[in-house]
Amino acid sequence: MNAAEIVKELKALGSESIKKVLLKHGIQEPLFGVKVEELKKIQKRIKKDHQLALDLYDTGIYDAMYLAGLIADDLKMTKKNLQHWVEKATCIALCGSTVSWVAAESHYGWDLALEWIESKEEKVAATGWGTLSSLVGIKDDADLDLAELKKLLQRVQKTLPKEPNRVRHAMNGFVIAVGTYVKPLSDLALKTAQKIGQVSVDVGDTACKVPYAPEYIEKALKNGVVGKKRKTAKC
Repeated sequence: MNAAEIVKELKALGSESIKKVLLKHGIQEPLFGVKVEELKKIQKRIKKDHQLALDLYDTGIYDAMYLAGLIADDLKMTKKNLQHWVEKATCIALCGSTVSWVAAESHYGWDLALEWIESKEEKVAATGWGTLSSLVGIKDDADLDLAELKKLLQRVQKTLPKEPNRVRHAMNGFVIAVGTYVKPLSDLALKTAQKIGQVSVDVGDTACKVPYAPEYIEKALKNGVVGKKRKTAKC
């Protein structure tokens, strides 16, 4: 199937009620309002298709862009592809999910994440922190630069209050991810989270709440799941 055929299928699966919810969460038009479970059915059918993923992302339609991330062949993604995706992302939601997930599973996730977090553009910086969060969740601790992660935790503690809205949210998620997935740094991440406290983020006209990092990390410690990695960054 080509992108035009997939878009036609997505349009038929769209729901006005889902679309209204997505719009409240900052998703921008064009979008159809397709449930993620429906997108995953298409993913199961297609599996991976590098060119189709690129074509779907370039439609600019949110549902198609999200699906593109699900079917992307991450190891075929180039730095140019990933840079294009972060620049073309139409909303923070795509940055924190689709782009971050695919970048983390590519060959260039770590380098691009460190580059992106230096950006003055809110969505790019947030994508960088989101990519780091995904990376620590799927990479073995032995393959992570623990010294650099320590520095990043220190940076978050020092700079988070002054960062833009969605960057604060992504930084908070990074602290939770390190505390949950990186066993050698879980105690440091917990201390960092406690010093940061409750992070304030404007979530618009939604009932969303910003996770309280200490609570999440302490729960993971209590349940003995700290350091348990995920098979994939995508969900």
